[in-house]
Amino acid sequence: MRERERARESARERESERETERESERERERTRAREREREREHTSESEGARERETREREKTREREQMRERGSPRENTLREREHEQREHERARERERERA
Repeated sequence: MRERERARESARERESERETERESERERERTRAREREREREHTSESEGARERETREREKTREREQMRERGSPRENTLREREHEQREHERARERERERA
């Protein structure tokens, strides 16, 4: 009789230990998932910055070419670029709020 009780108690303890280990593993996985999400966000921000830099270089090159040709569209181009920069800044502010 006592042997059975001890065996049941021992089985309950082992199950409790296994459940504790499973919960620890679930918590570690949640932590890894949060780290992966932060890394994705950081990568996304870096890619966004590179894309903006590339667009700025392209716009600068286009503006210089227009200036060399004496294009009357240069002012219009500058206005459009200014509006695009303002739009990008607004989107960045929205992303930061989120």
